[in-house]
Amino acid sequence: MQQHYVDIASHLGAAWVAGSLIGLERSFHGRPAGFRTHALVSLAAALLMVVTHYQWDWLGKTVPLETVRTDPTRIAQGIMTGIGFLGAGVIFKDGLTVRGLTTAASIWITSAIGILYGVGFFYPATLATIATLGTLAVFRRIEAWIPNHNFGQLVLRFREEKILAESELRDLIAKQGFSIANMSYRLDREAGFFEYRMMVRTASKHAIETLSNDLRGRPDLLEFRISPSGD
Repeated sequence: MQQHYVDIASHLGAAWVAGSLIGLERSFHGRPAGFRTHALVSLAAALLMVVTHYQWDWLGKTVPLETVRTDPTRIAQGIMTGIGFLGAGVIFKDGLTVRGLTTAASIWITSAIGILYGVGFFYPATLATIATLGTLAVFRRIEAWIPNHNFGQLVLRFREEKILAESELRDLIAKQGFSIANMSYRLDREAGFFEYRMMVRTASKHAIETLSNDLRGRPDLLEFRISPSGD
């Protein structure tokens, strides 16, 4: 019986450590679901699977085997379904920017790792832990090296009597290395301003900062806002 307790403790302990390591990476990068959240998710998933794996400990020997029909995979399915609500809670949208997707994915994989540790499937669980940490830590640098396009929403607000012509605006945007995907217009006579709203795209990682510096120096501009899109 003592070995029995050691096995249960090793399952829960391994899941707890794995979740904590993944959570540390998230906390280091300032994500809302970090160290404690991932540790608890992994521990809870393992705990529920331990309950199923060692069901005869709590059912008791007096219960006839033929009267009990259990399916441990249904517990796993319930865990993965329920964890979706927790993952959805860390995803939020700010304008065109959607953040928290990677953290939600890390919560989901952490619960799966907890399930594996809970049933004592240590080898794939350890591989998954290493792969998850590598994806979150190493892939971040690889992603930074890969050339890609950066998108953002640009809003420019001019005085009604000093509106910059659209052709001049397009030239200004193009000189900063941007291309315009689409554009909309807004005129508010009561407030006395005219507004350009557009989606811009660039291959340069520093173009947004350069554009911002250029726009700050324009006296004819009442207000501007640049909202980069990304996770």
